[in-house]
Amino acid sequence: MAEITSIVQQKKDKERVSVYVDGRFYCGMMLETVIRCRLKEGMQIDCEKLDEIQFENEKSQALDKAITHLSATMKTQKQMRDFLKKKGYADAVCEYVLEKLREYRFVDDREYCTQFVETAGKNYGSLRIAQELKKRGAQEEDIDAALSERTGESEAAEKAVRKYMKNKEFTRENLSKAFRNLLSKGFDYETAKEALASLGADEED
Repeated sequence: MAEITSIVQQKKDKERVSVYVDGRFYCGMMLETVIRCRLKEGMQIDCEKLDEIQFENEKSQALDKAITHLSATMKTQKQMRDFLKKKGYADAVCEYVLEKLREYRFVDDREYCTQFVETAGKNYGSLRIAQELKKRGAQEEDIDAALSERTGESEAAEKAVRKYMKNKEFTRENLSKAFRNLLSKGFDYETAKEALASLGADEED
């Protein structure tokens, strides 16, 4: 058995509290849930029981919060799981919500990758895009599938180098910096070199 050592009202949401078990943060709960289930400091309780209480009483609210969070932009499964964990929901609640989001296609990592490539591809190379998608928790196969359908990377590199070189002299130093700028944006060596050549320049980095 474990002990509920503290129940503290959350600063950002006055209707929720943070529940501490054996001196450590365990989960977040609605104040209403805590009162209804008669949870209090000093109470001996099984952690599985706490998970069950949260799951049965807050899974619907967690789903509502997740859908609201998704309303602005698409998110990956990892981003949604991180969001729910930050809110203090236990693993069972997080998995319940993610299952529902997948079922209703509110979360679809393959589609997320496709849309991300379409948007970011206007300014960045595939190497940078893949790196960013990995940070967001996308799986390798979803990233590869989205990038395999990408078109216009050469055009994006040419646009980027023209923007960088605007009002700059075509000196070797500036061209070298432009080349490195393209690499930093995730364009590979050959694509960056071809972009410079489109200006009538050729930079051997």
